Amino acid sequence: MQSTSINEIPLGVTQSLEWRRHQLLQLAKMAQDHAEEWLQAIAADLGRPIAETHLMEIGPVVERAVVSAALLETWAAPEVFTNVVLDWQKSWKPTVYRAAKGVVLIVGPWNYPMILILQPLSGAIAAGCCAVVKPSEVAPRFASLLAKLLPRYLDPSAFRVVLGGPDIGARMMEYRWDHVFFTGGEKIGRIIAAAAGKLLTPVTLELGGKSPVIIDSKYDIKLAAKRILWGKIANCGQLCVSPDHVYIAREKQEELIAALKECCHQFFPDGALGSGSIGHIVNETHFNRLKSLLARTQGTIVLGGQTDDKLGMEPTIVAEVTADDSLMEEELFGPILPILPVNSIEDAISRIRSGPHPLMMYVFTNDQEIKKNVLANTISGQITFNDTLSELAVKELPFGGIGASGSGYYNSRYGFDTFSYLRSSIDMPRDAEQSLEFRYPPFTEEKVAFLRTTTFMNIPSNLQVNK
Repeated sequence: MQSTSINEIPLGVTQSLEWRRHQLLQLAKMAQDHAEEWLQAIAADLGRPIAETHLMEIGPVVERAVVSAALLETWAAPEVFTNVVLDWQKSWKPTVYRAAKGVVLIVGPWNYPMILILQPLSGAIAAGCCAVVKPSEVAPRFASLLAKLLPRYLDPSAFRVVLGGPDIGARMMEYRWDHVFFTGGEKIGRIIAAAAGKLLTPVTLELGGKSPVIIDSKYDIKLAAKRILWGKIANCGQLCVSPDHVYIAREKQEELIAALKECCHQFFPDGALGSGSIGHIVNETHFNRLKSLLARTQGTIVLGGQTDDKLGMEPTIVAEVTADDSLMEEELFGPILPILPVNSIEDAISRIRSGPHPLMMYVFTNDQEIKKNVLANTISGQITFNDTLSELAVKELPFGGIGASGSGYYNSRYGFDTFSYLRSSIDMPRDAEQSLEFRYPPFTEEKVAFLRTTTFMNIPSNLQVNK
């Protein structure tokens, strides 16, 4: 198919930093002006407490759009390399420009529908791209609200919303985009990657996986339990970096279970179901999937496990889980926390290394050697020490997976970089001609001797690096 020309905007308008700044600030205003509507739409779709939506969606969208607008000139500035190139190349004015990739497609998920669409959109706007966004049909109230509000705030000739299900998503992938940004599960990620590959379309995949937790026996078990349980119940466990399962020394398992029970009572003194402080499972399909996993587990349910007819599920702790248990088959994406007792930190590391690279790892320890050991011997998109989820709050850090958990990065400056490409340039001066004579025929002995100097330069046997 031909390139998707959604932008009827005059050529070069999106290159204007003033235009981009205005669009970013409009995006922030859209989120802020209609905060109550966003809260209600997301609550209706997910049953999520409004406090979580303020903390993890609306607030970050507003803040990061405003910060991006303020830093845009710095991000977009051409980078001149005259201070680092060889002396005889300085007059060439070697420069790298950061240019917009063009028209991009952003396909969002249902679990955090606002930030996981509008944050990459902020990056596309900052880079000077036009964009089509497709929200998930699984969060229909949010999708409808976005389709209504976005054209009121952003330039409709450059940014559009497309609604629909998988058939529409497949249809969109038939077009030739300049970049595709997808957030979702590994199964659909493979389909997106295959479709993009047919047209050689660059793609960013923000997927997920089973994010493990390691607890050092010497760490404060009660504090670890509190922070892990908070991370697990956020959005009722429906988060790509939710702590998926815990590795802890066998002799500390009971202490951890007791601490988790205590924390759960503190969080939900009258019970989690109907408390208003935890969301529900998004739909019956996912609800039944989780119930099936629980029904087949060979572990011992030591806390929770109850559900209601409103798709609610209690925070559920399962002890004595093994690597081949039903709960280890796939990313849980729900409020179930398996505990896998291990013999040592090395045992936990070995188990993590045997599986796909996770999007996030959580390690609770104050031992610097353990931290170094885990960093050196595991691979993950991100790693957080001594907390869960909080790394998402640091807007200056890149976010992205590796291998099965995704590819590519975004978040503030890294979002700008994702939707930009580096355009190298030199500007050869007329008076440089004398220094270029060596490249022209005829190749005399003198010219060849000169050209040999780099080929046969001295290679040191042990290069000393100044620290």
